[in-house]
Amino acid sequence: MSQFDASAFLKTLTHQPGVYRMYNEAGDVIYVGKAKNLKKRVSSYFKQTVDSPKTKALVSQIAQMDVTVVNSETEAFLLENNFIKKYRPRYNVLLRDDKSYPFIFLSDHEHPRLSFHRGPQKKKGEYFGPYPSAWAVRESLRSMQKLFPVRQCEDSYYRARSRPCLQYQMQRCSAPCVKGYVSDDEYAEQVQWVRLFLKGKNQQVINSLVEKMEKASEQLNFEAAARYRDQINALRKVQERQWVAGTQDEMDIFGFAFKGGMACIQVMFIRDSQLLGSKAFFPKVPSTATEDEIFEAFLLQFYLAGNKVIPKQIVLPKALSDETAIADLLSQEANYRVKLFKGAREEKRQYLQLAQANALNALEAQYGQQKSVFARYIDLEAALEWENPIQRMECFDISHTSGQQTVASCVVFNREGPLKSDYRRYNIDGITPGDDYAAMAQALARRYKNVQDAEKIPDILFIDGGKGQLSQAEQFFEEWPHDKKPLLIGVAKGATRKPGLETLILADTHDTIPMKADRPALHLIQHIRDESHRFAISGHRNRRQKVKTTSTLESIPGIGAKRRQSLIKYMGGLQGLKKASKGEIASVPGISEELADIIYDHLHN
Repeated sequence: MSQFDASAFLKTLTHQPGVYRMYNEAGDVIYVGKAKNLKKRVSSYFKQTVDSPKTKALVSQIAQMDVTVVNSETEAFLLENNFIKKYRPRYNVLLRDDKSYPFIFLSDHEHPRLSFHRGPQKKKGEYFGPYPSAWAVRESLRSMQKLFPVRQCEDSYYRARSRPCLQYQMQRCSAPCVKGYVSDDEYAEQVQWVRLFLKGKNQQVINSLVEKMEKASEQLNFEAAARYRDQINALRKVQERQWVAGTQDEMDIFGFAFKGGMACIQVMFIRDSQLLGSKAFFPKVPSTATEDEIFEAFLLQFYLAGNKVIPKQIVLPKALSDETAIADLLSQEANYRVKLFKGAREEKRQYLQLAQANALNALEAQYGQQKSVFARYIDLEAALEWENPIQRMECFDISHTSGQQTVASCVVFNREGPLKSDYRRYNIDGITPGDDYAAMAQALARRYKNVQDAEKIPDILFIDGGKGQLSQAEQFFEEWPHDKKPLLIGVAKGATRKPGLETLILADTHDTIPMKADRPALHLIQHIRDESHRFAISGHRNRRQKVKTTSTLESIPGIGAKRRQSLIKYMGGLQGLKKASKGEIASVPGISEELADIIYDHLHN
C-alpha cells in the first residue's frame, strides 16, 4: 500500500472553512469531515502524539485526500451532508432510514378529501403531521372515518359516482359525490371539525357538536340529534385514549443511548400540542466515532436528508460542537427561527427523560437481539469450521401456483440479521410452468450477472430445496469468474416438513451436515430460509392479484393498457366495473357507447 504523504499535503492546505475527503487505495471515499479551519483540523489526524487506536486505524487506510473550500461553516455542514449521502463512507455515521415522514393531507377541493401523503408538499391543501410511521397515519384515518363522514376516496372515483358507495352505507362518508345527500355547508362544517381535531382542539369540536345536538333537539329533529350524540361519544372515547402534550405547540425531542458499539436515537414528535408518536433509529456507527460525533452527525443527516419538517423547538440530550452554527443552518433550511434546548425546564425535562428512557429500552432490546444473532453466527462458523467471520449470507426460494406467476426471492443477512435493502424479487418468465429447476437457474443468472463488488458476493448461499435445486446453483457457479466464491448449501425440508428436521446438503459432495434441532446455527438457517419463503410468497401473491384484476379485461378487443387502467380507476376496481351499467361505463374517459356495449356484454355474457 502506498503511504500518504501527509506533510506535503498539509504544506499547501488553507486555514479557511471547508470539507475534506479521505480515500483508500481503491479510490473509495472512506471518511468525510468538515472544519472551521481545514489546516488545523486535518493536521490533528497526523500528529505523532495521536494515541487513539480508532484514529490510527482510519489514518492507516488513507491513500489520498482532497478538500473543498467554502465561504462559511453553514455551507460546510450542507456540503458534508451531501457528500455523506453520495458516498456513504465506511468511517462516517450513516442514517439508515432517511425517508421523509408521512402526513395526513386535507385537499383544497370543493369537497375536500382526507388522505395519506408522503413526499414533497406540492399539492394545494393542508398537511398535518409529521407522523412517526405510515401505520400511525392510516390508524388516524381509520379513526376519523368513524368520527367525521368526510370522504377519503380518490378524486377519480369521486367524479365517476352516480350513487353512494358502501362507505355511505356504513355511515363513514356523507356522499358529497352525489347531489341530495349532504349540503355543501354541512360538509364544510364536518371538514372544519376534522381540521380542528387534527390540530388537537378536541374540546372545541365537542362543544360545537353539543350546540348542534341541542339545536336539533329543540327543533324536534331527533334523528340529527342522535347523529351528533354518537359523534360526541366517539370523540370522547378517542380523547380518553390520546395523551395531549401540554403547552408545547411544535417540538421534536431526541433521546440518545450507546452500548457495545451500538447507538440508538429516539425521536418524539409533538405537533399542535399533541404527541403524535416516536421512532427509534439505529444509525450505522463506525468504530472511530465518539458518542458526541454520532449524535451530531445523526441530527444533521436527519433534518437535511429530504422532506423532513424542522420544528421551531428541538430538545437535545447532548451538547453540539457549534450549537449556534447548527441552529442557524436549521433556521435557514426551515425559513423561520429554530431554537435548540437542553431540557432544563420542567416540561421539556420531562419529555427529555421520557425520550432517554425510550432510547435505552429500545437499545437494550436491539442489543439483546444482536447478541442472539451474533451467537448464532458464531455457532454456524463452528459447525462449518469457518476460519474468518461470516459477513454475508443469501438464500433463494421459488413460489408459484400450479406453475403460474412464478416469483423467485433472494434475501440477504449480515451479522446484524436481515439486510432488507438488499432483498430482491425476480418475476420468472419463459420457462415451462412448474419447472422449479429452470426458475432457480434463471434467478441465479439474473442475481449474479453483473456483480462486481466482492462485498456483494455472499460467503454462504442457501438454496431452499433438495439436491435438484442445489444442482442448478452448482452448474451456475462452475464457470464463476471471481476469486470469491460462495459456499453452496441446500436446505431440504424433512418428510414431515417440521422445523428442526431439515437436511443441510453441501454442494459438490452432497454430504449432509449433521445439526441438532436446538442448535443456534440451525435456528439462523431456519430464519433466513423462512424469510426467503415469506418474501417469495408475498411477491407471488402480489403478481397473482395483479393478473386476477386485469386478465378479464385483457381479452376484450379494443381495450389496451391505458383504457384498462382508466376503467379500473374510475369504477373503483373490477368488481365496481362488473356492477356498473352500460351508461356508467360509457362515462369513463376514452370509452365510447359502442365500446361500453362490448365491455358490458363481455363481462356479463
